[in-house]
Amino acid sequence: MHVIAHDPYASADRARAIGVELVNFEEAISTADFISLHMPLTAATNKMLNDETFAKMKKGVRIVNVARGGVIDEEALVRALDAGIVAQAALDVFTEEPPKQDSKLVQHERVTVTPHLGASTIEAQEGVAIEIAEAVVGALKGELAATAVNAPMVPAEVLTELKPYVELAEKLGRLAVQLVAGVSGVKNVKVSYASSRAPDDLDTRLLRAMITKGLIEPISSVYVNLVNADYTAKQRGLRITEERIVIDGSSECPLESIQVQIANVESKFASAISESGEIKVEGQVKDGIPHLTKVGSFEVDVSLEGSIILCRQVDQPGLIGKVGSILGQENVNVSFMSVGRIAPRKQAVMAIGVDDQPSKGSLQRIGEVPAIEEFVFLKL
Repeated sequence: MHVIAHDPYASADRARAIGVELVNFEEAISTADFISLHMPLTAATNKMLNDETFAKMKKGVRIVNVARGGVIDEEALVRALDAGIVAQAALDVFTEEPPKQDSKLVQHERVTVTPHLGASTIEAQEGVAIEIAEAVVGALKGELAATAVNAPMVPAEVLTELKPYVELAEKLGRLAVQLVAGVSGVKNVKVSYASSRAPDDLDTRLLRAMITKGLIEPISSVYVNLVNADYTAKQRGLRITEERIVIDGSSECPLESIQVQIANVESKFASAISESGEIKVEGQVKDGIPHLTKVGSFEVDVSLEGSIILCRQVDQPGLIGKVGSILGQENVNVSFMSVGRIAPRKQAVMAIGVDDQPSKGSLQRIGEVPAIEEFVFLKL
């Protein structure tokens, strides 16, 4: 089947992630061969299916309602069944429960009914129990919870799509705050999302929460999550603004890059200061792995795994070998190394990914290499 859906609250990216085409209500009821209802009973949904809407449906449509009985005008449904507009109806819910034994709807030969038992089957109860257990285990492991009742709703399929970008967002926040000299002064942060999707087709609440987590946790004892991120930022006077940059490209990929800027602060690594005066770090997801791609005005490419050493140096032969030898002598494994430079033999920034934390002595020896002008060790 080709699945279409009308949902005034679902985002286009959520629908796309599960292979569903979003349409308006009129199109949904007029083109569907099967209509399945999934909604609460509210003033807006009360008798949503009535004589007027049945008249717009295809002749021979089949209707399934396992939501709430009141969303269908039951007398109108009987008329639609008798007129042949509705070929069959399957109902688990009714306006009055239990329905009267002489109900025309229940007794109708083209209606299949069950006594509101969708959640009472062995399979449903087992499924709920497993889902709760998995959610609790995941939360205890620090994973994102799609079912937290006191957090913004982020559908599971959106969580899956954004997972590598969530990791990237948190690590960029951690990197940025560690570059600040005097972390108490972090007040203004700007986050830029580059994406080929329309601004209203990308839910960034989760990403903003993880950037907040990355900015705050390294300098405090507070544990930040999706529930308390905005509140924690507000309590600390941290103002995070977001910018969405629409670029050309495929909308299959939710994001091209994330950039984090911290304004009005000094940096312990001067090369992280952009031309406009802010600490700036930028990253991308490559093959499912978060990468640091820009520090200040210097382009690099290093996997955000383990920890990172950033060095500003005069670009010259043999420097990578010297730093690598210092780390190797202490059995510190180098996972990635990338150099971004202005021009050959000019200033450059070297980003080194390491699996282990070097000793203070090793870091001091790196800083004493004549061509290295400054360096910083950043723990992820």
